[in-house]
Amino acid sequence: MGQKIERDHQRFRKLVRGKVKSNLSKYISRGEMIGKKGKDLVSIPLPQIEVPQFRYGNKGAGGAGQGDGEVGQSLGGPKGDGKGKAGDQPGGGHIQEVELTMEELASILGEELALPRILPRGKKNIVTTRDKYTGVRQAGPESLRHFKRTFKRALKRQIAAGIYNPEKPIVIPVREDKQYRSWKEVQQPQSVAVIIYMMDVSGSMTDEQKEIVRIEAFWIDTWIKAHYQGIENVYIIHDAVAQEVDENTFYHTRESGGTKISSAYELANKIIDARYPPDQWNVYAFHFSDGDNWGDDIPHCIEILQEKLLPKVNLFGYGQVESPYGSGEFYDYVHELLNEKPNVVASRIPDRDAILNSIKEFLGTGR
Repeated sequence: MGQKIERDHQRFRKLVRGKVKSNLSKYISRGEMIGKKGKDLVSIPLPQIEVPQFRYGNKGAGGAGQGDGEVGQSLGGPKGDGKGKAGDQPGGGHIQEVELTMEELASILGEELALPRILPRGKKNIVTTRDKYTGVRQAGPESLRHFKRTFKRALKRQIAAGIYNPEKPIVIPVREDKQYRSWKEVQQPQSVAVIIYMMDVSGSMTDEQKEIVRIEAFWIDTWIKAHYQGIENVYIIHDAVAQEVDENTFYHTRESGGTKISSAYELANKIIDARYPPDQWNVYAFHFSDGDNWGDDIPHCIEILQEKLLPKVNLFGYGQVESPYGSGEFYDYVHELLNEKPNVVASRIPDRDAILNSIKEFLGTGR
């Protein structure tokens, strides 16, 4: 019975996976998958999948093959005229929320967008020490006692001593019989990465543009985290001045000042130098803006990118979230770097429907 239930559960999981994959664009554009984001699981509303169940009709109401009837007669009850008051009975249709792990979600994203696996750039990794159980020994804590080996030694001793009674198979280990698991410390390298998000929060960036950024960042996180043992996130907001903030502040801050993109790039470069040396960390930087920038600042931005940031990062992605208030000209300057720098990606995101293609542009490099 247990095996049958497990098979049915696995079959249901495959159906869910197929539904999510076939409707991935819709879920991403609506942001449904991140409505209840937890530590390891994401709830996804799937109204198309119903839990199998029996449904019973009214007792004595008859049915197909019962009693007299006329050709074309409806098998249901009497129909009303569609007019009536609000009812007090529960509805028959419910939306079921199915939980997927972040690993499953990343796998679905990779399959649907045909994303290449990320190849870590740095050879240096953070090394952690873990205990690995490699054998047995005569002494140790009772919590590590090897029950099977201890039992076998006690049984052999009793048989050899002639005190084992098959009719009353009681085996009592003594001190000499006890065996304990032994371990040794093993050095394990872990690839680590940092994702630096930068966003323009000047008055020209609306709440809808920030919501698009939030959805994109969730999927970028999901894919990159599937390739590294350790991930850290850095959030930088800027108008004419940049500052590092927490995630909540990143998505809920709006300023009324002008825009100076170079301030964010300068701060990102300082943070990398101070906390994330490129020979040890895989560094990813993503900047989201409506393309508006103080005109005299553009040459300085490109200079910082070419001489400071790009040599240190695995990937730099610029996402231009279209706004009715922004000029949008900065995209063209970043786009000119594409042929010169293989670790640069520029993407236009006019609305939510463009999010899926933008994610593919950002993550399709395999960096």
